[in-house]
Amino acid sequence: MAQPAPPPYRRITDEIRRRIDTGELAPGDRVPSTRRITQEWGVAMATATKVLTTLRQEGLVRAVPGVGTVVAEPPSPRATGAAAPRERRPRETDRGLSRESVVRAGVRVADAEGLRALSMRRVAAEFGVSSMALYRHVAGKDELVLLMAEAAFAGIELPEPAPDGWRARMEAGARLQWELYRRHPWLAQYLSITRPQPMPRAMALIEWTMARVTGIDPVTLIHMAITLLNHVLATAAGFEDDLEAEQETGLDQNQWMAAMEPVFEGILTSGSYPMYAGISGADDGVVNLESIFEFGLARLLDGMATLIDRQAAGSDGAG
Repeated sequence: MAQPAPPPYRRITDEIRRRIDTGELAPGDRVPSTRRITQEWGVAMATATKVLTTLRQEGLVRAVPGVGTVVAEPPSPRATGAAAPRERRPRETDRGLSRESVVRAGVRVADAEGLRALSMRRVAAEFGVSSMALYRHVAGKDELVLLMAEAAFAGIELPEPAPDGWRARMEAGARLQWELYRRHPWLAQYLSITRPQPMPRAMALIEWTMARVTGIDPVTLIHMAITLLNHVLATAAGFEDDLEAEQETGLDQNQWMAAMEPVFEGILTSGSYPMYAGISGADDGVVNLESIFEFGLARLLDGMATLIDRQAAGSDGAG
């Protein structure tokens, strides 16, 4: 009687393990992401997640925030010369499940693999338990992500002493948010301006940011706060976009730009796009998320200075 074929996740796991064992994938190399696995082998996201979970539990791979899942460094052989078993990072289950540990695991997964890869099943795999075990600590994915976001904001350390003056304080608050979204690329895409989530820690940061603005009516003040927040959020959303693109293509931003350079050169030399062509020859012509954030922040604060000066002079600019 013919032996039943192994399940898809096992076949894929065996293939990636083979690539690691033969050196095709070396320590530090990215292994296929969950999305790449679904595309290459035509399986569901749950199957792809199980593949990476199995490899992680075997100690073959590890998650690296901002990079993805990479091949782990092999342990050194024992002094006896016998092959040492692969070591793996102790899972949270070794210390017991708790609400806090579930949130930490969720942040770890989202940082390394993106918010789209996050699910109750995926987080449960970090503990080696069924997804149902997590529901004793969080109500579901929606609550989990909300708790993850609040935990991220709780990690912000406000500078002491606080910057003096409204402009210095607003600039400091914007930079604190920017660095937070850089550490947690998924966070900027999760937060909403039109449907704000109930997040006291995030609200406290905005209050701190705006605390030195005086003489402004409440409606104008909240518009100033949200306009600043929207600039940081909209720009920082590119962190997650770039992470997903890198996982899909295997190219970081610089590598992708280098690969596309011949295509853009053909467009720019056509003479139809003088503005774009002009930037290509400029010494300071680098445009990236950092430069967009810095340029936009300075211009926003300049505009708000004009508004504050007008109100201080007793005019709202009308008439």
